[in-house]
Order: sequence, then structure tokens, then C-alpha cells
Amino acid sequence: MFERPRSGERALLVHIDIGTPLGDDPDAAEELRLLALSAGATVVGLVTGSRAAPDPKLFVGSGKAEEIKAMAAAGGAELVIFNHALSPSQERNLERFLQCRVVDRNGLILDIFAQRARSFAGKLQVELAQLRHLSTRLVRGWTHLERQKGGIGLRGPGETQLETDRRLLAKRIAVLRERIERLDAQRSQGRRARQRAELPSVSLVGYTNAGKSTLFNALTQAGVYQADQLFATLDPTLRRLALPGAGPVILADTVGFINHLPHELVAAFRSTLEETRTADLLLHVIDAASPVRDRRIADVEEVLAQIGAQDIPRLEVFNKVDLVPDGAPSVDRDAHGRPRRVWVSAKTGLGLEHLLAAVAELTRGEELHRHLALGPEDGWLRAWAFAHARVLADEVSQTGGWSMEVMVPRQALERLLQREEGLASRFSAPGQPAQPLSLASQSGGSEPAA
Repeated sequence: MFERPRSGERALLVHIDIGTPLGDDPDAAEELRLLALSAGATVVGLVTGSRAAPDPKLFVGSGKAEEIKAMAAAGGAELVIFNHALSPSQERNLERFLQCRVVDRNGLILDIFAQRARSFAGKLQVELAQLRHLSTRLVRGWTHLERQKGGIGLRGPGETQLETDRRLLAKRIAVLRERIERLDAQRSQGRRARQRAELPSVSLVGYTNAGKSTLFNALTQAGVYQADQLFATLDPTLRRLALPGAGPVILADTVGFINHLPHELVAAFRSTLEETRTADLLLHVIDAASPVRDRRIADVEEVLAQIGAQDIPRLEVFNKVDLVPDGAPSVDRDAHGRPRRVWVSAKTGLGLEHLLAAVAELTRGEELHRHLALGPEDGWLRAWAFAHARVLADEVSQTGGWSMEVMVPRQALERLLQREEGLASRFSAPGQPAQPLSLASQSGGSEPAA
């Protein structure tokens, strides 16, 4: 048994195609390299291969393990990074055989998240995910963990150091869960406040490094950190975004997804991903220049299903159109004439006006053409109309009030009438006398002609 080194960033990468021909995913090995670089590793080599099924003991089999050991020694590697999820026993057996640290894909992603987390909530979530991952991997390279404590002042508990560490981990996990639950309650209050403000929420989702933060900055000038690296940003950022011909929305930039995202992270970041689950519209940002973009789309859809966001309306945003041969900004529509995908370049600004118009069209939903006759005491309702509707006309009446003609989203009007009783009579179709607009009549039927 060896004593595991506490540091060392020279890494040998291992990518094995399990059950698929080598090269079936040409970007898989390159993605592993980018992950290693994002974690701060110095890559000294790459070992590839293929197997019909993982070896239960060493994952790669004895022959490939010998090849990995020889390359690690030749390159001076201090750790070996596998592009796969290894079982605790496979990690332990590989470390004994290779005589160096072994990190699997999940551990690598958790390490990157630990480096990127900036907010208090993000750090708590990453620590919780790491402890859950570590709790099954305490028996690694330290033989002292399997011995009972002894010596003056240490006798008595009758448990091994391993059992003590597991108990301490369980206590720490319980503390983190309690703190995260309190933060969840605070975030829920913020979401309820935004819902009371009746502002639609739009969330950016997509594969990591697809350009979400760049697009977020281009639309909001928020100045969030952006870089050409995987998982450049973790903590969600929210900004108000004004849309042409519509009211404002809340735009949220969230953590990027990746193939085989560790379950520990999905569970720990569930509160962060709540911004996605409660959104009115998802903007699925896609790297249009990626040769495996269809697979990346499927990976994102899989994660959305895991967090319960698969039924939220979405608009596909094909980013980096400037890198696509003959690429040009455009809008594709479905059979009903609604925007389905938009082709843009967040870096150059190409097509952003098309994206804003498409988001405005989708968040407005069905609009009602209405006339408002307001008295001098109804200034708050006039302000509501400017905030939530498209104002077509606004004139001062002889009584000191206002006469307004608006296009108001049906959902926004329904929420207002549910909250403020007695306002239905203020809204009438143009050319018609003011009359109550009941919610029951809104559920079906045609609107009066303007």
C-alpha cells in the first residue's frame, strides 16, 4: 500500500469506449482534456482504447492497466484521470496497481465546481456534493483508517478511524443540508416576489461552454465572468431585460450541463436549478459550430428531465453562427408560426435583435386588445399598463384621468383581475362599452373585433 500524495497536477488522461467503436464520439477525449485543463492539471498524455464491458476489478483490464502504468511513469504523472465513473473498489484497486492517485470523471467535475463556486450558497452546495461523493470512498490509500485508535488518551471508543470519519462526515452532511434548506427558503421568497411583480422569467440553459454567459452579457451588459473554458460560471445571475414591444422579463444565467453530470451535483444544486424549473421560458443555447451538437442537445434534454423541467416551453438558440460556413442570423418557425429556433452570434452581436423579438413573442402569449378609462385616482393602474402591456394610445381625459388603448397579455390580465377585485369593468374592447371581463369568459371563445 502506498501513501497517497497530497498534491500533484501532472495528469495522464484515460478514455475508454465501452461498448462502442473507438471514435464514436470524437469530442469525448477532447472534452476530457478541457475538463482537466479547467481543473488546473498539466496533461502529460492520453491513453485510449475500447472494451465491450468494464472490468469489475480495474475497469480497463490488466493489459491496459500495464500500459497506463508505463505511460504514467514515463511522463512523470502524479495522477491518472479517467473519463468514466469508477466504483470505489475500482479506484482503490487502480491506485494500488498504478501507485499514484486516481480521479474519475465525477471527482474531476466536483473539483472544478469547488474552484468555480463564489457565492456562499454555491460553496455549500459543492461541499455537500463532494462529501456525498467522498462518503463511499474513505477506504483509499490510507491503511490507518482501518485501525482502531490507540494510545494514551485515545482508548475507549472501540471504533476504527474509518468509522469515526464516516460519523463525522454524516454530521457535516446534516449541517450542510440544514443550511441549504434555509437558503432555499430565502430563494423561494425572492421567486415569490418576482411572481407578485408579474414579470415572466426566462432561463438560459445549455451544454457547458456553449456561450450562455457571453449571450447573457450581450443582452444585459451584466459583466458576469465569461471564458472559453468548461464551467466558467456556476452561481446563477438574474437581471431585468427589456423586450421590444413587450414588458420586461427576468433573465437568469445558470450553470452549464454536461454529459453524465454527477448525480451528487444534480442533487446538491437542485435549489440553484430551481430557477430553471420555475421559468416561463427556457432559452436552450447550442454551439452551432460543434460537430456533435445533436448529441449535446440530447444531453441537455436528459438533464432537464432529471430536474423536472422537460415540459417548460423552450426556444433553441443556435449560438456561434459566425463560425458556421455560410451561417447567417435567422429565425425558424414551427407549423403554427411560432419561433422555434434562432441563429445568433453572442460574440459579434449578429441576430440578437431577432432573439429579443422571438422572446417577446413567446413571453407575451395571447394578447387582448383593450380600452382603459381611468380616473385621476387610477395612476397606479396606468403605471401597471405601461409595465405589463403595449400601450397603443394614451390621452388625458376631460375629467383629469386618462383614456388608454393597450395590447395586454391574457395571463397578466388574469393575474391582475384575480388579485384586484372590481377592476374587470375598467377593461373593454375598443368600440364597446366598458363591461366586466370575467375569467370564465376568457377561457374560450373569440374576442370582439377591434
